[in-house]
Amino acid sequence: MARRVAALPAGSRITDYISLGVISRTFPRARVRGVLAATDKASVRQRDLPAHVVVYYVIALALYMQSSYREVLRCLLEGIQWLLDPSAVVKVAGKSGISQARTRLGWEPLRQLHDAVVRPIAIGATKDAWYRSWRLVSLDGSTLEVADELANEAAFGRPGVSRGNSAYPQVRFVSLVENGTHVLFGSRMADYRTAEITLAKGVLGGLHKDMLCLADRIFFGFALWSQALDTGSALLWRIKKNLRLACAQRLPDGSYLSHIYPSQRARQRQTDGMTVRVIEYRLAGVVDAEPIYRLVTSILDHRAAPAQELAALYHERWEIETALDELKTHLRGGKIVLRSKTPDLVRQEFYGLMMAHFAIRNLIHEAALKADEDPHRLSFLHAVRVVRRKLPAFNAIPPSTQKGLS
Repeated sequence: MARRVAALPAGSRITDYISLGVISRTFPRARVRGVLAATDKASVRQRDLPAHVVVYYVIALALYMQSSYREVLRCLLEGIQWLLDPSAVVKVAGKSGISQARTRLGWEPLRQLHDAVVRPIAIGATKDAWYRSWRLVSLDGSTLEVADELANEAAFGRPGVSRGNSAYPQVRFVSLVENGTHVLFGSRMADYRTAEITLAKGVLGGLHKDMLCLADRIFFGFALWSQALDTGSALLWRIKKNLRLACAQRLPDGSYLSHIYPSQRARQRQTDGMTVRVIEYRLAGVVDAEPIYRLVTSILDHRAAPAQELAALYHERWEIETALDELKTHLRGGKIVLRSKTPDLVRQEFYGLMMAHFAIRNLIHEAALKADEDPHRLSFLHAVRVVRRKLPAFNAIPPSTQKGLS
């Protein structure tokens, strides 16, 4: 039985501009054109699908992962038509034309646009985004399944399972998350074989001196810690239970100062060491809790950040798990793989997905500020549904006052 082509809901397209507005307001046309010029990908002649439209199309794909390529393009083009010239005839390219347009564009413009625009957005009034003077962020990684094509398997690989290999190739990515807004930023992707620690080296450049970065124990090591510290950010990372950290000075709050070294030889000679503050604690009455938890922090003054507060704060690291669930379950959809059939288009689709998540999170943050609410209390899934259904609740591009994408 032939598979029925997935379609967007039927009905008036008069509100299609809402989804387009969410995207184009977050990623203004001037910024898109600037990135295209910088990457030498701007259209040199008039096409049915000029480069800047393809950029918006790739981001829109992430909003409609279950719909066909042509249906998503029709939604996008009719939104543009209504904004520019309602009398114009909309010509929707076929699947091969769409693929050719995406291939011409490549993935580098999407990565550069992502890096230029996707950033932390919390302000002083944003609730649950700060610890004292620090902006809370977390570091973690995950994977995404991609289309089962020979080219994708060769480029990205697939994980092994108990019998054979996984059903789909996978890409691995690492991101920072702004805990208070769930904005994923600084993201980097690679093949499945690339370790999260390797990817994290390219992500840490997103840290700044006003941040306090939380990370799990798999990331702790002298080299990565030093790189993160060089950004000026404060750090609070969990460490493995078998790591030896001798007490050099006990502090009044129960934490203690110790030293970490780049090698065993340096440890033995006590040279080239770096001072850290160690916090040890237990979770009494918690089922399946480990016997002891150990954190290290770059905040050496116990008065600036008491041990009890930091121990309680560390659970905020799990905010990145929630943000990743938003990305992979609510936006992409459960058990849905990235649809692109070539490695370059997989990379392009990945950054489109990350930017779509950012656009929705930016919208939620604006709504939370207006309502004087915590962004965590506003449903991400509801926001996705609002955008998909194109309810007339977000006037990013009022048709009566603006004639183009901006």
